[in-house]
Amino acid sequence: MSKSSEELYAERERRVLDAIALKKPDRVPIMVMFGFFPARYSGWTVEQVMYDPEKLWKAQWRTMLEFEQDMEQNPFGLRFLGPLLDALDFKQLLWSGHGVGADFSYQFVEGEYMRADEYDRFLFDPTDFMLRCYWPRVFGALRGLTKLGPLRDIITYSIGTPFGFGIFSAPDVVETLEALKRAGEKSAEIASYTRDFSVKVREAGFPMQTGGFAQAPFDTLGDYFRGTKGLMLDMYRRPDKVIAACEKLLPIMLEMAVGAARTSGNPRIFIPIHKGIDGFMSQDQFNKFFWPTLKELMTNLINEGLTPCPLWEGNCTSRLETIRDIPAGKAIYAFESTDIFKAKQILKETVCLRGNVPLSLLVTGTTDDVKAYCKRLIDIVGENGGFILDAGAALDDARPQNVRAMFEFTKEYGVY
Repeated sequence: MSKSSEELYAERERRVLDAIALKKPDRVPIMVMFGFFPARYSGWTVEQVMYDPEKLWKAQWRTMLEFEQDMEQNPFGLRFLGPLLDALDFKQLLWSGHGVGADFSYQFVEGEYMRADEYDRFLFDPTDFMLRCYWPRVFGALRGLTKLGPLRDIITYSIGTPFGFGIFSAPDVVETLEALKRAGEKSAEIASYTRDFSVKVREAGFPMQTGGFAQAPFDTLGDYFRGTKGLMLDMYRRPDKVIAACEKLLPIMLEMAVGAARTSGNPRIFIPIHKGIDGFMSQDQFNKFFWPTLKELMTNLINEGLTPCPLWEGNCTSRLETIRDIPAGKAIYAFESTDIFKAKQILKETVCLRGNVPLSLLVTGTTDDVKAYCKRLIDIVGENGGFILDAGAALDDARPQNVRAMFEFTKEYGVY
């Protein structure tokens, strides 16, 4: 007899939870980041699903049912972004039909969206800096916010109120407020589809991979505020400011993640790791600038009953001894191009490993190549549990036959 969706949900959830706890589940779990693969798999372009939520839903649903990964991802938060990006005139991305071709994924636009001489302003009042400086730089439609004075100056009838609200009648500010309304409507639409998809996926018997998002504070500072070059120079020219900014961002990242997990009911928190990899900074710099606030973030998440799920993008093989220093059996480390076999040796008693079939293999290799790599992962990294099989990155350009081979082989061969 076939299992009910409730039984399948419990079975899949248990399989992954056992792996996180460093136990042996019934078989090696498999879950991936499909990215824009479902669009191409269903015969649509990236641009079509970015602007048509019904197409995105159908593409993701078909992919979910045909591949049946152990935990699904909700596509709406990061894929159905076209209308919202348009409404905000967003500057930090090129996206399908807006700077890149109709069938291409996002391209990030590097820049110093916070100047080197603005650290003190950010540290004094991050919200004010975001509202009046940062937002107008990354959202072209919100340029009018530069006209506002500090909102903290409006306190009561005798302090700020008589004259403080006058600026909201200025044409530039009114235009910005109208843009915010349009963006709010688009954001509410994303939220509605996200909630509905999560409900339907659970009813179909699939848990969700993650329920919230956070970043290493250093990555947030470098990716979106100072830029790669700016932050690299700051480590030498103003190291104390870098550390202070990371410490300022830490509780913001923690609050964001905890709030999302409480709302979703899902304890797993996705944390993409960018600049903590071997090629960006030395081990001494990692120990000084990157690891302290990331470790504190993950430890605090664990203390809240949540599961940190960092994706170590790039190669961080030299960091393995350092990043072992977290509570055992409480997190998932996903690796892109780190030596995952060495990671197994060092981290096997500390953290569940996830990865790392190379995307290059899934794009250019044969199905036999894929199966051979999966076999090696299952035999070595999957030994005695604590392992989730995944690709090294999102599957945007992967060949469907190779993706199918990865799933089918893992489900057949990965039984304990």
